[in-house]
Amino acid sequence: MTHALNMPVPVAVGNLESYIQAANRFPLLTEAEEVNLARRFRQDDDIEAARGLVLSHLRLVVSVARGYLGYGLPHADLIQEGNVGLMKAVKRFDPERGVRLVSFAIHWIKAEIHEYILRNWRLVKIATTKAQRKLFFNLRSLKQGLNTMNGDEVDAMARQLGVKPEEVREMETRLTGRDIAMEGTVDDDGESFAPIAYLADPAEEPSEALANREMERLQDEGLKQALAHLDERSRRIIERRWLAEGDKATLHDLADEYGVSAERIRQIEAKAMQKMKGMLAHAV
Repeated sequence: MTHALNMPVPVAVGNLESYIQAANRFPLLTEAEEVNLARRFRQDDDIEAARGLVLSHLRLVVSVARGYLGYGLPHADLIQEGNVGLMKAVKRFDPERGVRLVSFAIHWIKAEIHEYILRNWRLVKIATTKAQRKLFFNLRSLKQGLNTMNGDEVDAMARQLGVKPEEVREMETRLTGRDIAMEGTVDDDGESFAPIAYLADPAEEPSEALANREMERLQDEGLKQALAHLDERSRRIIERRWLAEGDKATLHDLADEYGVSAERIRQIEAKAMQKMKGMLAHAV
């Protein structure tokens, strides 16, 4: 592995095929090598050890990113975002848990790629809830072909995904018409919720499920800490708007509750979200 540490880090710009070839040249790690590097990084802040962990998993990012080419976004950009997720995974990886890095990292890689797609797809403003975002990705992966689904297919898809048939029809319409720009003028504050929290694979292996639960725990702790730093009114608005079970409060609901305008509630919400995003980003 020493030779691999001395190799230059490829960048996914320019000739993509050259990058992929370079990424594939980095050797895979044995379990013992992986544990050794991870311990060096966690215990001694050995950046070269972290670099070795990242380089040996670049091919994984390429493979995962290839599965998202159907969204019309550049493969190189998908890889770059996936690499960010890989680095976050390396930072959080605990070799003492008995889970290989490949199983732990794949969730972080997918999370960053999902976030990139949600930021850049022109129609994604309709995916503002966890259920809608799950439907956004699952419908594209489960739908057969490009033809519009008939009534029976819509009903079957709705049952499989646990949503209403009309939600499937609406999402399908928006997906097939993605050349129409529907960008809003207000920031999508829902982006502060990482997808890893809701895009679970029902067929995942036990080791992946363990890694997923650990990541959700870390995210929940970060969210609780961010909420704790808000004033009481801002915290209640965020909880009612984004974290409530079932029907969530509208701007007008909260405006009536606090005796202010809906625009004022939106401003408080936006300021609170910005503060929370900054805290969560700093925690990462």
